[in-house]
Amino acid sequence: MKKTLLATAIAGALGVSAAAQAATVYDQDGTRLDLYGRIALGISGGGDEVNADGEKINGSEFRDVYSRFGLRGTQQLSSDLAAFGNFELRPRLDEVNRDGQQVRNSFLGLRSNQFGTVQAGNFDSFYLDTVAAPFDVYIDRGLELTGGSHQARGDSIGYISPNLEGFQVYLMGKHYTGNGEEAGSPGSNSSAWNTAGGAVYEVDALRLALGYAEDRARTGGVGENIYGGSAVFEFMPGFSGRLAYEYQSDNEDKIGVGMTYAINEWAFNLDYYRIEAQGNLKRDLEADGESTSRNAWAAGAYYKVSSNFDVFAELHEADEGTIVSGDTSPGDVGDNLRRVRDNVYWLVGARYHF
Repeated sequence: MKKTLLATAIAGALGVSAAAQAATVYDQDGTRLDLYGRIALGISGGGDEVNADGEKINGSEFRDVYSRFGLRGTQQLSSDLAAFGNFELRPRLDEVNRDGQQVRNSFLGLRSNQFGTVQAGNFDSFYLDTVAAPFDVYIDRGLELTGGSHQARGDSIGYISPNLEGFQVYLMGKHYTGNGEEAGSPGSNSSAWNTAGGAVYEVDALRLALGYAEDRARTGGVGENIYGGSAVFEFMPGFSGRLAYEYQSDNEDKIGVGMTYAINEWAFNLDYYRIEAQGNLKRDLEADGESTSRNAWAAGAYYKVSSNFDVFAELHEADEGTIVSGDTSPGDVGDNLRRVRDNVYWLVGARYHF
């Protein structure tokens, strides 16, 4: 998916574009296969003091930072139509024989310049690709808008329209089957879809996006749609500003503002969010004497050592804390809520891209 003006500027500054780093292992008679990936390791600390089970989690820790390995294939079927497939693994490289290898971004489809793209499989929510993408610039934490994992990544099908002078429409759905539910229960008698999508318009240095994402209660959501919009403007080469608004009537109302500056081998990110609780979430927080608003911020610095190797440092503070007791079912924070305040989360590390 297109990562927008902002993310493209960062990728260019760091030399980490997947397309640029991919190694072509086969290219003949209209069929091409690329190998790509990265090895990323770092040290992190801070953030929430404890998890929901009361275990300490904010100490310093050596960790894998989303390393990945993938194959990308395309075959030109005609002058306008191409078939494509993508297969990607995210291993855990910080410990020997550690569980947690993840299959992600694995899908197939057809792409036409005239009619658009259809794809199916495991991929990010189109809400991320439209509204949230300009703020999705951090290696780890920092994105407070709804991200790519929301009601997506598996059992999904999507459509992307052709680019019509800078205007594109995105629409996808994730299917939830009744299989696996207790026989005779309401959930076993029907399947469900969660849809998401939006529209993007890019002209010169400006990018505008509007989108939505369903969040059905049956599939673990709060039962209210998410709506949002974002704008990006590149004031000068390497310097971009961004603004976003997101609303969910039974969850939170979010305003985000940020910037990226890239010069030579350096790139810098800075973002701030103001977040207000809404609906049942606001009611339950007030009942437990908790604040219904919070601030969040993130910052990052990145240095390109070579075209394939970069180092980074990131900070994030969500002003939220961890729920350590109470009923946390969707749309209901519950009684006896207690939050343990979080500290500034930090991450430093290095990545090698291929």
